[in-house]
Amino acid sequence: MVFVLILATSVHAQAGNDGHWNSGDGPPQRIYKLMAVGDSITVGGAGVGAESYRYPLWEKLYAAGYLIEYVGTQTNESRIGILHHEGYSGKNAEFLAATVEEHFKQHPADIVLLHAGHNYSSDDHPVEKILAATEHLIESFRASNPKVIILLAQVIPSGKLPKYSYLPALNDALGRLAPRLNTPDQPVILVDQATGFDWASDTIADKVHPNAQGAMKMADRWFAALTNVMEAPAKGYAPKIVTYKKNDHRDLTLHIFPPSNHGDARPRPAIVFFFGGGWRYGTPLQFYPECAHFADQGLVAISADYRIAAIDHTTPFESVADGKSAIRWVRQHAAELGVDPHRIIAAGASAGGQVAAATGIISGLDAPSEDLNISSKPDAMLLWYATVDNGPDGFGCDLMGGLYQQISPLHNIDSHTPPSLFILGTHDPLVPVKTAREFKTKIEQAGGRCDLKLFPGAGHPLYEYQKGNSLYRQETLMAADDFLASIGFISNSNDATYNRGDTRVMP
Repeated sequence: MVFVLILATSVHAQAGNDGHWNSGDGPPQRIYKLMAVGDSITVGGAGVGAESYRYPLWEKLYAAGYLIEYVGTQTNESRIGILHHEGYSGKNAEFLAATVEEHFKQHPADIVLLHAGHNYSSDDHPVEKILAATEHLIESFRASNPKVIILLAQVIPSGKLPKYSYLPALNDALGRLAPRLNTPDQPVILVDQATGFDWASDTIADKVHPNAQGAMKMADRWFAALTNVMEAPAKGYAPKIVTYKKNDHRDLTLHIFPPSNHGDARPRPAIVFFFGGGWRYGTPLQFYPECAHFADQGLVAISADYRIAAIDHTTPFESVADGKSAIRWVRQHAAELGVDPHRIIAAGASAGGQVAAATGIISGLDAPSEDLNISSKPDAMLLWYATVDNGPDGFGCDLMGGLYQQISPLHNIDSHTPPSLFILGTHDPLVPVKTAREFKTKIEQAGGRCDLKLFPGAGHPLYEYQKGNSLYRQETLMAADDFLASIGFISNSNDATYNRGDTRVMP
């Protein structure tokens, strides 16, 4: 049997000292460092249902094409992992002024989102104290970074009265402070977080902390202000979002990118992406750039949400069941989507690659309410550093409860495994090259096809999607294009001069 090993070039993008991401494809895009400063309203999670604006703001910015990084010494969990900040539950503006100055020196930001003013009592007449602390904070930020941009919030109202009856007077005073401190070279921009925020509907039972709706309102206001001070991105994303599955906790959605040449009425191939994150973290936004690429290639490109531990407190078994539901839903709705039901591709990275591989390999684990007469098996698979070995020597076995043989793709390969492309860095600490080779060999021994593309020196992940474009991303997309063209799913338009690296035939 012939074993084809493709070694890709090892050049990749780097973040420059100026904060721009050098992709090698068009002008570099700046990655902004944002510091969120405040109290428990900034932190989130202070009570049942309490939310912070920081994650929904990240979602809005990323979908619009902006690249940001939250900085600070404090952390808490989000669906994409740890987010940094300078929020302190129960602390007031004077505490922030005494504490955050030094932390900003350690983690200087390009833009500060400052929302402070709670945790006083109206009996103390605190407005002047808060103004003095706020001005001290702003001057300390400027001392560390003379180019810093300050977005100063008029704070959200509260129904916890009479304690917070001073907030309207504070917001009036902040409305005068911002223009007094604002200069063309050192902007201090007022952000009205108060107007339109209704504590009766936008906070949890304590009448102080935002619920999900309130956090989104705050994110909307920050977003509008940020887009006025950041460089406009070259491209944003606006997929159609539909629900494919309802669970007790939340609805699961597909983010659908129609083909760019959608005037052509012929049924198209579809590609369904599953994000990475160890079955614990992740977001469908991870694969927005890849979806845009394949939509330009004429495919219906979809990024799928599925249950993860950080939100749903689930195991990999539920993640796989959702992956199968997503493929089945696309096939069931192929006519309305303009999809060829016999050319559906499952794709994913890391644990999302395991979900993609499981849809093509694993029998069972289907949701009990689904129509099993509609196949959940894709017709091809694109696997970015997929954790396909979930056995004792592989990844995630401890999460399988001793049932890895029911879910591990490597242990269930048969003659019905779809044609596959496996993309991997040679220094991946989670997926050894030998695992990818074993995966490929087993598929070929069963009579199928698996191409393996290795990137010398690359790790896990191959590229960080939150940092924008990179040559690794471009090379993996070209490899995917080549593979899909070779199985007749697309017409390959890649430049023939593209350096695909050394192709070696090994015994």
